[in-house]
Amino acid sequence: MAQNDAPIRVALLGAGTVGSQTARLLVEQADELEARIGRRMELVGIATLDPVDAPWIDQSIVTNDAAELCTRADIVIELIGGIEPARTFILKAIENGASVVTANKALLAKDGPEIYEAARKKGVDIYFEAAVGGAIPIVRPLRESMVGDRINRIMGIVNGTTNYILDEMTTKGLDFDEVLKAAQDAGFAEANPTADIDGFDAASKAAIMACLAFHRDVRISDVHTEGIRNITAADIAAAKALHRVIKLLAVVEQNSKDEISVGVYPVMLPETHQLAKVGGSFNAVFVEGEASDDLMFYGRGAGGAPTASAVVGDVVTEARHRVTGTVGPDIPLYSNAPILDAADSTSSYMLRMSVFDKPGVLANAAQVFAKNGVSIKSVQQMEAEAEDGTHELWVITHAVSDRLIRSVVKELEQSVNDIKSVLSVIRVFTE
Repeated sequence: MAQNDAPIRVALLGAGTVGSQTARLLVEQADELEARIGRRMELVGIATLDPVDAPWIDQSIVTNDAAELCTRADIVIELIGGIEPARTFILKAIENGASVVTANKALLAKDGPEIYEAARKKGVDIYFEAAVGGAIPIVRPLRESMVGDRINRIMGIVNGTTNYILDEMTTKGLDFDEVLKAAQDAGFAEANPTADIDGFDAASKAAIMACLAFHRDVRISDVHTEGIRNITAADIAAAKALHRVIKLLAVVEQNSKDEISVGVYPVMLPETHQLAKVGGSFNAVFVEGEASDDLMFYGRGAGGAPTASAVVGDVVTEARHRVTGTVGPDIPLYSNAPILDAADSTSSYMLRMSVFDKPGVLANAAQVFAKNGVSIKSVQQMEAEAEDGTHELWVITHAVSDRLIRSVVKELEQSVNDIKSVLSVIRVFTE
C-alpha cells in the first residue's frame, strides 16, 4: 500500500466514453476529492490502444502497456470491457496488491466469483457499482445496506436501449424495426444491437444482482434470456387495450422454498406499476425486501458522465479504505439454494391467437388448457376481422410453468383446427 503521506496511485485501463469522463472527474475534482478522502489521489497512468484527445488528460501518462501499469498502482480502474484481456489485468492488479474498480458486467457475470475470491485472499477490494444501472446506486444497497434483510425479488429495467425502443413503440405506435433504426441513427443503439435487444446485456446484470441478493454463485449461464426482437406493434396495442405496458425486465427471485430463478424477458406490467412509468433510456430497479418492503432505484443507466460518476464513487470509497488501512466487506457466496431450470419458473401468460370465428373454437381451446391443468384467468375475442377472416383471441392464464405453457401452445396449434396460429406468448405480472 502507499505510504501514509504519499498520494494514492490510481491507474485507468481504457479511455473510451466512460474512461475519458472518469479521468475528467478525477482531474477536475482532485482538490475536492482530496478533502473528502484525506489524501491526494494521483492518476499515474492511462492504458489505451487508441489515441486520446481530451484537455484534461496528461499525454505523458498515456501508455499501451496495461499489464505494467497494473503493477504500480494502489487502485486500478478497469474500463476496457469484455472478458479478455480485462480478466488478466484485473487478476494481475489484485496479485500486486491493488484494489480494483470495474464496470465490466460481462466479466463479472461470467467469472465474478473467482475474482471476488482472489480479492478476498489478497486482502484488497473489488467494487463495481457502474456494472449495473450506470449512475443508479443499486450494487451497494444490495451488497451492504440490505445485507440484514431477506430479498424476495428484484425486477429491473436495466438496459436503456430496449427501454427506449419499447417506449417509442408504445407512445408512437411504431414497429420494432423502424424504432431500432431510429435509435441507431440517434446513437441510442449500437450498430450491432444484439447484446441489447436479445437480452444478453440485461442478463449479465441479472446474474450480478442475484449473486448479491441471494449470496449464491450465479452466472450468466444460469439466466434464462429472452429479448424484444419478436415484440410487435400488435403486442404493444394489446397491452394498451388491457391497460398494460410491455417492458424488458431482469427478474431475480427466491421463493418460499428458497429456490432461485433468474431471467430476462418481456413482461406486461399494469400501467400503474412504478416500472411501467419508466420511459426513454432510463433504468429503474424495484427491490422487494421482507423487512424493508418495496424500494425503487431510478436514474440514468448509461452514458459517459453518469457511469463515470459511479466509477469515481467507488474509487473514493476505496481511497478512504487505503487512508484508514481497512478493506470493505467481501462478497460471501455461501448459499447452495437450488437454481430453478428456466422451464420450471412460473408466471401468468397472455396468449394472442389468430382464430377462425367458428362455433366451438373457444370451447376446443379451453379443453386443451383444462386437459393440461392450466387455469384460465380471462378470455377476450376481438371483433376486428383480418383479411383472411380470422379474429384475435386473447387468453390470460393463472400462474403456470414456462415448460407447460410452451407445450400447451404447441398442442393448440396442432390440435385445434380453427386456431390458425399463436401469435405471441408474453408473461403477465399480476401481483
